Amino acid sequence: MTTAEKNILYDLVYKYPSKHKKGLIANEIGDLKSKFPNLNEDKFNNALMGVTCLFSEEDGLIIYHIDVYHALLAAIENRELNIYEID
Repeated sequence: MTTAEKNILYDLVYKYPSKHKKGLIANEIGDLKSKFPNLNEDKFNNALMGVTCLFSEEDGLIIYHIDVYHALLAAIENRELNIYEID
């Protein structure tokens, strides 16, 4: 992806009207993923393996924006996370 495309993706994730200020829940992440039908689902799931997250009794896991961004980026580019993308 070009820098401009990465900036658009970043804005898409961070400006998403999420229920929680600190991150996104499963259905919100699913909505974002649906915008990229060619993303690699395995790369996306691998990128989220072991991330730090929050938990809500009502909504389940809340994944931080930065982790969703990095997972989407890796999945769209069909690659694993780079070392600097791991928190």
